[in-house]
Amino acid sequence: MADWVIREVTRAYGRATKAGEARLAATPRASKAYYDSRKGRLVVELNNGVILMLPPKLLQGLQGATAAELAAVTITPLGMGLHWEALDADLGVAELAAGIFGSKAWMSTLGRLAGSRTSERKAATSRENGKRGGRPRVRTMS
Repeated sequence: MADWVIREVTRAYGRATKAGEARLAATPRASKAYYDSRKGRLVVELNNGVILMLPPKLLQGLQGATAAELAAVTITPLGMGLHWEALDADLGVAELAAGIFGSKAWMSTLGRLAGSRTSERKAATSRENGKRGGRPRVRTMS
């Protein structure tokens, strides 16, 4: 192979390695993860000092799991993911830090459930709006 090809591949490899190291340093990674059974929360300590406390019922693949199953969490080698062997569940640390608790379909389901919740206050507001004829009409500027 020509010397210039070897030099170029070596340079490209060096640039890619530096870019990867920079990205790894900037990405939140788990340094410790455990299940706090007293609080009923998954606790994830990040390399930047942030501590996440997450309710398992919101995390895809963890709802309905026992405390023993939740406690069996392992951190992936680079600290970028969490894994539960018995549950066959994996979650990304950066995604959890960003408030993403599963796939798009899972997040859509969570949003739909949150939107369908009713409270006495919502019901009272709805009754008041009904007395006024329902939702106000949208007025357009002509």
